[in-house]
Amino acid sequence: MRRTLVVLLVLAGLVAGPLPSAVAVGNLSRAPGDAAYDVRLRADATGTNWTGRERITFANTSDVPLTEVWLRLWGNAWDGCASPVEVSRFAGGKAATPTVNCTAVKVTLTKPLRPGKKTTVAFDVTMTAPDRAERFGRSGKYRFFGNALPVLAVRDQAGWHLEPDVGIGESYYTLASDFVVRLDHPAGLSVPATGVATRHGSTSTVSVAKQVRDFAWAAGPFQQSTTKTPAGTTVRTWWTDVVKPAAVADARTKGAAALDDFGRRFGKYPYGEVDLVLNDNWESFSGMEYPGFVLLVAPPDEEGPVVHELAHQWWYGIVGNNEYADPWLDESLAVYSSYLHWGDSQEDCWNGPLEHAISNDMGYWKQHGPGWSAYVYSYGACMLADLERVLGSPAMAKMLKDYAKAHWYGVSTPAAFKAAAQAATSKDLTAFWKDHGIS
Repeated sequence: MRRTLVVLLVLAGLVAGPLPSAVAVGNLSRAPGDAAYDVRLRADATGTNWTGRERITFANTSDVPLTEVWLRLWGNAWDGCASPVEVSRFAGGKAATPTVNCTAVKVTLTKPLRPGKKTTVAFDVTMTAPDRAERFGRSGKYRFFGNALPVLAVRDQAGWHLEPDVGIGESYYTLASDFVVRLDHPAGLSVPATGVATRHGSTSTVSVAKQVRDFAWAAGPFQQSTTKTPAGTTVRTWWTDVVKPAAVADARTKGAAALDDFGRRFGKYPYGEVDLVLNDNWESFSGMEYPGFVLLVAPPDEEGPVVHELAHQWWYGIVGNNEYADPWLDESLAVYSSYLHWGDSQEDCWNGPLEHAISNDMGYWKQHGPGWSAYVYSYGACMLADLERVLGSPAMAKMLKDYAKAHWYGVSTPAAFKAAAQAATSKDLTAFWKDHGIS
Protein backbone atom coordinates (compact mmCIF):
# COMPACT_ATOMS: atom_id res chain seq x y z
CA MET A 1 0.00 0.00 0.00
CA ARG A 2 1.42 3.39 -0.92
CA ARG A 3 2.17 5.58 2.11
CA THR A 4 0.20 8.56 0.72
CA LEU A 5 -2.82 6.32 0.20
CA VAL A 6 -2.48 4.95 3.74
CA VAL A 7 -2.60 8.48 5.15
CA LEU A 8 -5.72 9.31 3.14
CA LEU A 9 -7.43 6.12 4.28
CA VAL A 10 -6.63 6.79 7.92
CA LEU A 11 -8.02 10.31 7.64
CA ALA A 12 -11.14 8.92 6.00
CA GLY A 13 -11.62 6.43 8.83
CA LEU A 14 -11.16 3.42 6.55
CA VAL A 15 -8.22 1.99 8.51
CA ALA A 16 -8.67 1.43 12.22
CA GLY A 17 -5.85 0.99 14.68
CA PRO A 18 -2.10 1.36 14.24
CA LEU A 19 -0.52 0.52 10.92
CA PRO A 20 2.47 -1.77 10.54
CA SER A 21 5.81 -0.06 10.29
CA ALA A 22 7.35 0.26 6.87
CA VAL A 23 9.24 -2.85 5.85
CA ALA A 24 12.75 -2.43 4.53
CA VAL A 25 12.88 -4.87 1.65
CA GLY A 26 15.32 -5.87 -0.99
CA ASN A 27 14.49 -8.06 -3.95
CA LEU A 28 11.62 -9.90 -2.24
CA SER A 29 9.59 -12.62 -3.84
CA ARG A 30 6.02 -12.89 -2.62
CA ALA A 31 5.92 -14.54 0.79
CA PRO A 32 4.96 -16.54 2.72
CA GLY A 33 4.28 -19.20 0.10
CA ASP A 34 3.72 -22.93 -0.39
CA ALA A 35 1.08 -22.74 2.34
CA ALA A 36 -0.96 -25.71 3.54
CA TYR A 37 -4.05 -25.06 5.69
CA ASP A 38 -5.27 -27.85 7.97
CA VAL A 39 -8.55 -26.89 9.61
CA ARG A 40 -11.09 -28.66 11.79
CA LEU A 41 -14.30 -26.86 12.75
CA ARG A 42 -17.47 -27.86 14.58
CA ALA A 43 -20.86 -26.22 14.04
CA ASP A 44 -23.64 -25.50 16.49
CA ALA A 45 -27.16 -26.84 15.89
CA THR A 46 -28.00 -24.25 13.20
CA GLY A 47 -24.62 -23.93 11.49
CA THR A 48 -24.36 -20.29 12.64
CA ASN A 49 -21.34 -20.69 14.94
CA TRP A 50 -18.22 -22.67 14.06
CA THR A 51 -15.33 -23.26 16.42
CA GLY A 52 -12.12 -25.20 16.05
CA ARG A 53 -8.44 -25.03 15.26
CA GLU A 54 -6.52 -23.93 12.20
CA ARG A 55 -2.92 -24.88 11.37
CA ILE A 56 -1.00 -23.13 8.59
CA THR A 57 2.31 -24.56 7.40
CA PHE A 58 4.21 -22.26 5.06
CA ALA A 59 7.64 -21.57 3.58
CA ASN A 60 9.69 -18.41 3.48
CA THR A 61 9.69 -17.95 -0.29
CA SER A 62 11.59 -14.66 -0.11
CA ASP A 63 15.36 -14.15 0.07
CA VAL A 64 15.48 -12.55 3.53
CA PRO A 65 14.49 -13.96 6.94
CA LEU A 66 10.81 -13.81 7.88
CA THR A 67 10.21 -12.70 11.46
CA GLU A 68 6.43 -12.32 11.30
CA VAL A 69 3.34 -13.15 9.31
CA TRP A 70 -0.03 -11.43 9.14
CA LEU A 71 -3.44 -13.06 9.15
CA ARG A 72 -6.35 -11.48 7.30
CA LEU A 73 -9.68 -11.78 9.14
CA TRP A 74 -11.82 -10.46 6.31
CA GLY A 75 -15.01 -11.56 8.03
CA ASN A 76 -14.60 -8.63 10.43
CA ALA A 77 -14.59 -6.00 7.68
CA TRP A 78 -18.21 -4.87 8.15
CA ASP A 79 -18.45 -5.35 11.90
CA GLY A 80 -14.97 -4.26 12.88
CA CYS A 81 -13.96 -5.11 16.38
CA ALA A 82 -17.37 -6.56 17.18
CA SER A 83 -15.41 -9.44 15.60
CA PRO A 84 -17.58 -12.21 14.16
CA VAL A 85 -14.20 -13.86 13.52
CA GLU A 86 -11.91 -14.34 16.52
CA VAL A 87 -8.53 -16.07 16.87
CA SER A 88 -6.73 -17.09 20.07
CA ARG A 89 -4.36 -19.59 21.74
CA PHE A 90 -1.53 -19.32 19.23
CA ALA A 91 1.30 -21.80 18.76
CA GLY A 92 4.39 -21.07 16.69
CA GLY A 93 4.12 -17.33 17.21
CA LYS A 94 2.73 -14.54 19.35
CA ALA A 95 -0.31 -12.60 18.14
CA ALA A 96 -0.65 -8.84 18.50
CA THR A 97 -3.87 -6.85 18.89
CA PRO A 98 -5.93 -6.88 15.66
CA THR A 99 -5.66 -3.78 13.48
CA VAL A 100 -7.00 -2.45 10.15
CA ASN A 101 -10.55 -2.53 11.51
CA CYS A 102 -9.76 -5.87 13.15
CA THR A 103 -9.12 -7.52 9.76
CA ALA A 104 -5.36 -7.98 10.28
CA VAL A 105 -3.42 -9.73 13.05
CA LYS A 106 0.37 -9.70 13.23
CA VAL A 107 1.92 -12.95 14.43
CA THR A 108 5.56 -12.66 15.50
CA LEU A 109 7.17 -16.01 14.80
CA THR A 110 8.79 -17.92 17.65
CA LYS A 111 12.07 -17.66 15.77
CA PRO A 112 13.03 -16.07 12.43
CA LEU A 113 12.32 -18.25 9.43
CA ARG A 114 15.26 -18.49 7.04
CA PRO A 115 14.72 -18.37 3.25
CA GLY A 116 13.52 -21.71 1.92
CA LYS A 117 12.57 -23.09 5.34
CA LYS A 118 9.11 -24.01 6.62
CA THR A 119 7.26 -23.53 9.87
CA THR A 120 3.74 -23.85 11.28
CA VAL A 121 1.47 -21.41 13.06
CA ALA A 122 -1.69 -22.74 14.76
CA PHE A 123 -4.57 -21.05 16.56
CA ASP A 124 -8.13 -21.50 17.74
CA VAL A 125 -10.77 -19.81 15.60
CA THR A 126 -14.43 -18.93 16.13
CA MET A 127 -16.74 -17.70 13.35
CA THR A 128 -20.32 -16.50 13.79
CA ALA A 129 -22.34 -15.74 10.66
CA PRO A 130 -23.74 -12.18 10.95
CA ASP A 131 -27.50 -11.68 10.68
CA ARG A 132 -27.61 -10.41 7.09
CA ALA A 133 -27.90 -12.02 3.66
CA GLU A 134 -24.26 -11.59 2.63
CA ARG A 135 -21.29 -13.65 1.53
CA PHE A 136 -20.56 -14.07 5.24
CA GLY A 137 -24.00 -14.12 6.79
CA ARG A 138 -27.42 -15.72 7.05
CA SER A 139 -30.57 -16.05 4.97
CA GLY A 140 -33.46 -17.90 6.55
CA LYS A 141 -32.26 -21.37 7.56
CA TYR A 142 -29.04 -21.02 5.57
CA ARG A 143 -25.56 -19.84 6.57
CA PHE A 144 -22.73 -18.63 4.33
CA PHE A 145 -19.03 -18.43 5.10
CA GLY A 146 -17.32 -16.50 2.33
CA ASN A 147 -14.14 -14.66 3.36
CA ALA A 148 -14.61 -15.98 6.89
CA LEU A 149 -11.66 -18.35 7.30
CA PRO A 150 -8.42 -16.55 8.33
CA VAL A 151 -5.79 -16.59 5.57
CA LEU A 152 -2.21 -15.39 5.26
CA ALA A 153 -1.46 -11.89 4.02
CA VAL A 154 1.15 -11.37 1.29
CA ARG A 155 4.48 -9.59 1.57
CA ASP A 156 6.37 -8.44 -1.51
CA GLN A 157 8.59 -5.53 -2.52
CA ALA A 158 5.93 -3.09 -1.30
CA GLY A 159 5.94 -4.69 2.15
CA TRP A 160 2.98 -6.36 3.83
CA HIS A 161 -0.29 -5.93 1.95
CA LEU A 162 -2.79 -4.94 4.63
CA GLU A 163 -5.16 -2.91 2.48
CA PRO A 164 -8.61 -2.39 4.02
CA ASP A 165 -11.97 -3.57 2.78
CA VAL A 166 -13.45 -0.26 1.61
CA GLY A 167 -17.03 -1.53 1.49
CA ILE A 168 -17.27 -1.83 -2.31
CA GLY A 169 -15.82 -4.47 -4.60
CA GLU A 170 -13.09 -6.72 -3.21
CA SER A 171 -9.75 -5.99 -1.57
CA TYR A 172 -8.37 -9.53 -1.37
CA TYR A 173 -4.84 -10.62 -2.23
CA THR A 174 -3.70 -14.16 -1.49
CA LEU A 175 -1.37 -16.79 -2.88
CA ALA A 176 -2.47 -20.19 -4.13
CA SER A 177 -2.39 -22.72 -1.27
CA ASP A 178 -3.60 -26.19 -0.30
CA PHE A 179 -6.52 -26.68 2.10
CA VAL A 180 -7.82 -29.69 4.01
CA VAL A 181 -10.88 -28.64 5.98
CA ARG A 182 -13.00 -30.92 8.17
CA LEU A 183 -16.43 -29.53 8.97
CA ASP A 184 -18.33 -31.37 11.72
CA HIS A 185 -22.02 -30.49 11.63
CA PRO A 186 -25.53 -31.66 12.50
CA ALA A 187 -26.80 -34.49 10.34
CA GLY A 188 -29.58 -32.37 8.87
CA LEU A 189 -27.21 -29.79 7.37
CA SER A 190 -25.60 -30.01 3.95
CA VAL A 191 -22.22 -28.31 3.63
CA PRO A 192 -21.19 -27.31 0.09
CA ALA A 193 -17.57 -26.12 0.12
CA THR A 194 -14.50 -25.25 -1.90
CA GLY A 195 -12.64 -28.33 -3.14
CA VAL A 196 -13.65 -31.95 -3.49
CA ALA A 197 -15.86 -32.73 -0.51
CA THR A 198 -16.49 -36.17 0.95
CA ARG A 199 -19.23 -36.86 3.48
CA HIS A 200 -18.05 -39.08 6.35
CA GLY A 201 -21.11 -40.55 7.96
CA SER A 202 -23.95 -38.10 8.53
CA THR A 203 -22.12 -35.50 10.59
CA SER A 204 -18.76 -34.72 9.00
CA THR A 205 -17.68 -33.29 5.65
CA VAL A 206 -14.01 -33.23 4.65
CA SER A 207 -13.00 -31.01 1.75
CA VAL A 208 -9.64 -31.09 -0.01
CA ALA A 209 -8.62 -28.22 -2.29
CA LYS A 210 -5.27 -27.88 -4.05
CA GLN A 211 -3.79 -24.57 -5.23
CA VAL A 212 -6.68 -22.28 -4.36
CA ARG A 213 -6.62 -18.73 -2.96
CA ASP A 214 -9.37 -19.03 -0.39
CA PHE A 215 -11.82 -21.48 1.13
CA ALA A 216 -15.58 -20.86 1.44
CA TRP A 217 -18.55 -22.97 2.50
CA ALA A 218 -22.24 -22.82 3.34
CA ALA A 219 -24.47 -24.76 5.71
CA GLY A 220 -28.17 -25.50 5.68
CA PRO A 221 -30.92 -27.84 4.49
CA PHE A 222 -30.04 -27.26 0.83
CA GLN A 223 -31.52 -29.19 -2.05
CA GLN A 224 -28.85 -30.46 -4.38
CA SER A 225 -28.21 -31.93 -7.83
CA THR A 226 -25.04 -33.20 -9.51
CA THR A 227 -24.07 -33.32 -13.18
CA LYS A 228 -20.91 -33.54 -15.25
CA THR A 229 -19.87 -31.30 -18.11
CA PRO A 230 -18.84 -32.97 -21.40
CA ALA A 231 -15.20 -32.21 -20.46
CA GLY A 232 -15.63 -34.07 -17.17
CA THR A 233 -16.01 -31.37 -14.52
CA THR A 234 -18.51 -32.16 -11.77
CA VAL A 235 -21.09 -29.40 -11.25
CA ARG A 236 -22.92 -29.53 -7.93
CA THR A 237 -25.86 -27.15 -7.72
CA TRP A 238 -27.27 -26.27 -4.28
CA TRP A 239 -30.32 -24.13 -3.65
CA THR A 240 -32.40 -22.77 -0.82
CA ASP A 241 -36.09 -23.61 -0.48
CA VAL A 242 -37.21 -20.29 -2.03
CA VAL A 243 -35.38 -20.80 -5.34
CA LYS A 244 -37.51 -21.79 -8.34
CA PRO A 245 -36.70 -24.96 -10.33
CA ALA A 246 -36.29 -22.96 -13.55
CA ALA A 247 -33.56 -20.83 -11.94
CA VAL A 248 -31.75 -23.96 -10.78
CA ALA A 249 -31.86 -25.52 -14.25
CA ASP A 250 -30.72 -22.26 -15.86
CA ALA A 251 -27.69 -21.87 -13.59
CA ARG A 252 -26.72 -25.53 -13.91
CA THR A 253 -26.98 -25.62 -17.72
CA LYS A 254 -25.28 -22.29 -18.36
CA GLY A 255 -22.63 -22.95 -15.75
CA ALA A 256 -21.63 -26.29 -17.26
CA ALA A 257 -21.39 -24.78 -20.74
CA ALA A 258 -19.32 -21.84 -19.50
CA LEU A 259 -16.84 -24.05 -17.62
CA ASP A 260 -16.04 -26.10 -20.69
CA ASP A 261 -15.92 -23.05 -22.96
CA PHE A 262 -13.53 -21.17 -20.69
CA GLY A 263 -11.46 -24.32 -20.32
CA ARG A 264 -10.99 -24.44 -24.09
CA ARG A 265 -10.17 -20.74 -24.26
CA PHE A 266 -7.91 -20.27 -21.24
CA GLY A 267 -6.79 -23.71 -20.07
CA LYS A 268 -8.66 -26.67 -18.62
CA TYR A 269 -10.44 -26.09 -15.31
CA PRO A 270 -8.14 -27.83 -12.81
CA TYR A 271 -10.21 -28.36 -9.68
CA GLY A 272 -12.42 -31.29 -10.68
CA GLU A 273 -15.69 -29.84 -9.42
CA VAL A 274 -17.49 -26.58 -8.78
CA ASP A 275 -20.32 -25.80 -6.37
CA LEU A 276 -23.06 -23.36 -7.44
CA VAL A 277 -24.97 -22.10 -4.37
CA LEU A 278 -28.24 -20.30 -5.18
CA ASN A 279 -30.33 -18.04 -2.98
CA ASP A 280 -33.21 -15.77 -4.03
CA ASN A 281 -31.68 -12.57 -2.65
CA TRP A 282 -28.44 -11.05 -1.39
CA GLU A 283 -28.23 -7.65 0.23
CA SER A 284 -25.28 -6.21 -1.71
CA PHE A 285 -24.34 -8.51 -4.60
CA SER A 286 -25.78 -10.80 -7.26
CA GLY A 287 -22.86 -13.20 -7.37
CA MET A 288 -19.60 -13.78 -5.52
CA GLU A 289 -16.71 -15.93 -6.62
CA TYR A 290 -14.53 -18.28 -4.61
CA PRO A 291 -12.31 -21.08 -5.91
CA GLY A 292 -14.59 -23.94 -6.90
CA PHE A 293 -17.52 -22.32 -5.08
CA VAL A 294 -19.77 -19.43 -6.12
CA LEU A 295 -22.72 -17.72 -4.47
CA LEU A 296 -25.44 -16.78 -6.97
CA VAL A 297 -28.70 -14.91 -6.95
CA ALA A 298 -31.52 -16.83 -8.63
CA PRO A 299 -33.66 -14.24 -10.42
CA PRO A 300 -36.90 -15.73 -11.76
CA ASP A 301 -37.18 -13.69 -14.96
CA GLU A 302 -33.73 -12.40 -15.87
CA GLU A 303 -30.20 -13.53 -16.66
CA GLY A 304 -28.29 -14.79 -13.63
CA PRO A 305 -24.59 -14.11 -13.00
CA VAL A 306 -23.29 -17.67 -13.31
CA VAL A 307 -21.18 -17.13 -16.46
CA HIS A 308 -19.44 -14.06 -15.05
CA GLU A 309 -18.73 -15.72 -11.71
CA LEU A 310 -17.32 -18.82 -13.35
CA ALA A 311 -15.03 -16.66 -15.50
CA HIS A 312 -13.53 -15.60 -12.18
CA GLN A 313 -12.34 -19.17 -11.66
CA TRP A 314 -9.61 -18.16 -14.16
CA TRP A 315 -9.35 -14.41 -13.54
CA TYR A 316 -8.63 -14.06 -9.81
CA GLY A 317 -8.72 -17.78 -9.03
CA ILE A 318 -6.17 -19.52 -11.26
CA VAL A 319 -4.49 -16.28 -12.40
CA GLY A 320 -4.32 -14.22 -9.23
CA ASN A 321 -3.99 -10.48 -8.71
CA ASN A 322 -4.11 -7.88 -5.98
CA GLU A 323 -7.81 -7.04 -6.12
CA TYR A 324 -7.39 -3.86 -4.07
CA ALA A 325 -4.62 -2.41 -6.24
CA ASP A 326 -5.85 -3.67 -9.61
CA PRO A 327 -9.57 -4.49 -9.51
CA TRP A 328 -9.89 -4.20 -13.30
CA LEU A 329 -7.39 -7.00 -13.84
CA ASP A 330 -9.89 -9.66 -12.82
CA GLU A 331 -13.27 -7.90 -13.20
CA SER A 332 -12.71 -6.52 -16.70
CA LEU A 333 -11.40 -9.88 -17.85
CA ALA A 334 -14.37 -11.71 -16.32
CA VAL A 335 -16.88 -9.45 -18.11
CA TYR A 336 -14.95 -9.67 -21.37
CA SER A 337 -14.83 -13.47 -21.03
CA SER A 338 -18.62 -13.47 -20.68
CA TYR A 339 -18.85 -11.50 -23.93
CA LEU A 340 -16.63 -14.09 -25.62
CA HIS A 341 -18.80 -16.90 -24.32
CA TRP A 342 -22.00 -15.31 -25.65
CA GLY A 343 -20.40 -14.32 -28.98
CA ASP A 344 -20.93 -10.63 -28.27
CA SER A 345 -18.17 -8.58 -29.98
CA GLN A 346 -19.25 -5.34 -28.27
CA GLU A 347 -18.91 -3.29 -31.44
CA ASP A 348 -18.65 0.47 -30.78
CA CYS A 349 -19.02 0.00 -27.00
CA TRP A 350 -16.10 2.31 -26.18
CA ASN A 351 -17.17 5.89 -25.47
CA GLY A 352 -13.95 7.37 -24.10
CA PRO A 353 -12.13 9.51 -23.19
CA LEU A 354 -13.07 8.78 -19.58
CA GLU A 355 -13.22 11.02 -16.55
CA HIS A 356 -11.36 8.44 -14.45
CA ALA A 357 -8.73 5.84 -15.35
CA ILE A 358 -10.00 2.26 -15.36
CA SER A 359 -6.84 1.16 -13.56
CA ASN A 360 -7.39 3.13 -10.34
CA ASP A 361 -7.29 1.17 -7.08
CA MET A 362 -10.14 0.56 -4.65
CA GLY A 363 -9.00 3.38 -2.36
CA TYR A 364 -9.46 5.78 -5.26
CA TRP A 365 -12.88 4.37 -6.14
CA LYS A 366 -14.01 4.66 -2.53
CA GLN A 367 -13.09 8.35 -2.57
CA HIS A 368 -14.85 8.99 -5.89
CA GLY A 369 -18.09 7.29 -5.01
CA PRO A 370 -20.86 6.00 -7.31
CA GLY A 371 -20.18 4.77 -10.81
CA TRP A 372 -16.93 2.98 -10.07
CA SER A 373 -18.24 -0.35 -11.34
CA ALA A 374 -18.97 1.13 -14.77
CA TYR A 375 -15.22 1.72 -15.14
CA VAL A 376 -13.89 -1.48 -13.60
CA TYR A 377 -16.47 -3.79 -15.21
CA SER A 378 -18.06 -2.25 -18.31
CA TYR A 379 -15.44 0.18 -19.60
CA GLY A 380 -12.72 -2.32 -18.81
CA ALA A 381 -14.43 -5.02 -20.85
CA CYS A 382 -14.94 -2.55 -23.71
CA MET A 383 -11.23 -1.74 -23.54
CA LEU A 384 -10.45 -5.44 -23.95
CA ALA A 385 -12.89 -5.72 -26.86
CA ASP A 386 -11.04 -2.83 -28.50
CA LEU A 387 -7.73 -4.55 -27.79
CA GLU A 388 -9.06 -7.62 -29.61
CA ARG A 389 -9.79 -5.45 -32.63
CA VAL A 390 -6.25 -4.07 -32.54
CA LEU A 391 -4.56 -7.45 -32.16
CA GLY A 392 -7.05 -9.44 -34.22
CA SER A 393 -9.24 -12.16 -32.72
CA PRO A 394 -6.84 -15.10 -33.28
CA ALA A 395 -3.92 -13.21 -31.75
CA MET A 396 -6.07 -12.07 -28.80
CA ALA A 397 -7.24 -15.63 -28.15
CA LYS A 398 -3.69 -16.97 -28.23
CA MET A 399 -2.45 -14.14 -26.02
CA LEU A 400 -5.04 -14.85 -23.32
CA LYS A 401 -4.33 -18.57 -23.31
CA ASP A 402 -0.57 -18.00 -23.15
CA TYR A 403 -1.02 -15.31 -20.48
CA ALA A 404 -3.09 -17.69 -18.32
CA LYS A 405 -0.51 -20.45 -18.73
CA ALA A 406 2.35 -18.11 -17.79
CA HIS A 407 0.61 -17.07 -14.55
CA TRP A 408 -1.17 -20.35 -13.70
CA TYR A 409 -1.58 -20.47 -9.89
CA GLY A 410 0.56 -17.34 -9.74
CA VAL A 411 -0.04 -13.61 -9.50
CA SER A 412 -0.27 -11.21 -12.42
CA THR A 413 0.09 -7.44 -12.57
CA PRO A 414 -0.99 -4.75 -15.03
CA ALA A 415 2.60 -4.60 -16.31
CA ALA A 416 2.55 -8.34 -17.00
CA PHE A 417 -0.76 -8.12 -18.84
CA LYS A 418 0.39 -5.18 -20.95
CA ALA A 419 3.62 -6.99 -21.77
CA ALA A 420 1.68 -10.08 -22.89
CA ALA A 421 -0.51 -7.94 -25.16
CA GLN A 422 2.48 -6.07 -26.59
CA ALA A 423 4.23 -9.35 -27.35
CA ALA A 424 1.21 -10.37 -29.45
CA THR A 425 1.56 -7.52 -31.94
CA SER A 426 4.15 -5.45 -33.79
CA LYS A 427 2.05 -2.32 -33.15
CA ASP A 428 3.15 -0.03 -30.33
CA LEU A 429 0.34 -0.18 -27.74
CA THR A 430 1.53 2.77 -25.64
CA ALA A 431 -1.10 5.13 -27.01
CA PHE A 432 -3.77 2.44 -26.74
CA TRP A 433 -3.28 2.05 -22.98
CA LYS A 434 -3.27 5.82 -22.44
CA ASP A 435 -6.39 6.35 -24.56
CA HIS A 436 -8.20 3.51 -22.78
CA GLY A 437 -7.55 4.51 -19.17
CA ILE A 438 -4.89 1.95 -18.26
CA SER A 439 -1.84 3.43 -16.56
